[in-house]
Amino acid sequence: MWVKGISVQLVRLGEPGSERPFVRADDGTTYELGGLTADIDGGFLAADGVARAAAALAAGELPKAPETDLRVGAPIAQPGKVVCIGLNYRRHAEETNAPIPAEPVVFMKAPDVVVGPADDVLIPRKSVSTDWEVELGVVIGKTARYLESVDEALDHVAGYVVSNDVSEREFQLHRGGQWDKGKSCENFNPLGPALIPASEVPDPQDLGLRLWVNGEKKQDSTTKDMIFTVAEIIHYLSQVMVLRPGDLINTGTPEGVALGQPDPKPYLRDGDVVELEIDGLGRQRQTARQA
Repeated sequence: MWVKGISVQLVRLGEPGSERPFVRADDGTTYELGGLTADIDGGFLAADGVARAAAALAAGELPKAPETDLRVGAPIAQPGKVVCIGLNYRRHAEETNAPIPAEPVVFMKAPDVVVGPADDVLIPRKSVSTDWEVELGVVIGKTARYLESVDEALDHVAGYVVSNDVSEREFQLHRGGQWDKGKSCENFNPLGPALIPASEVPDPQDLGLRLWVNGEKKQDSTTKDMIFTVAEIIHYLSQVMVLRPGDLINTGTPEGVALGQPDPKPYLRDGDVVELEIDGLGRQRQTARQA
């Protein structure tokens, strides 16, 4: 599927709602992808778009992008769904005094909360409990429905991405018992900067994740601490829903969130700067702003 020796990053650049698709080569040069697709969406991914982009780049068929200072948007178009896994790191479960789950804890985020990696995080009005969560995002590239085994699960991944699963803890935990409303506030899922093809990530269970708030490191862990692996998550989800190309899975956060720290908990306030990164996938930087 992948063109051997060609490493690419898929990106979307432009103002919100007007992003265009590009591909970035090893040397940092950015190329137009508009000749192959109107967007980096489910249709493009399902049609072997990652491999076609790599082949076109290798053949010199893609024009260089004339502009390099465009806003970086989320690297995929608005997904059909955003599926999230809660309490999926052992030390995170321990810090929040939650039992280790016997099955994946599943909740959803509204797809329209996905924004660019440098867009502001908007603190909801009257919120005092807005929290950060660095997570490995998984983008589906092939429909996964009732998969027979865990072994075939990773074949359905188009690529991986840095995801910040921003959460409002009062809405999530103390306002009626449903997690979704604490996860679906405006701008609550910065994503990117790039979609890294699955072939470029030989082991999604061996990636370091880190997050800083105002320069202070808050999270520093590895996907080795996951309770359920990426493959196990995809297999499990395929038994209870259909995963379609372009869907995003947030696979859980490690320890170090504000919720797990001693009182008074250092939740985000207007002007706070959040930075996060995952090995090989890139880095994000957002400023928290009052909505």
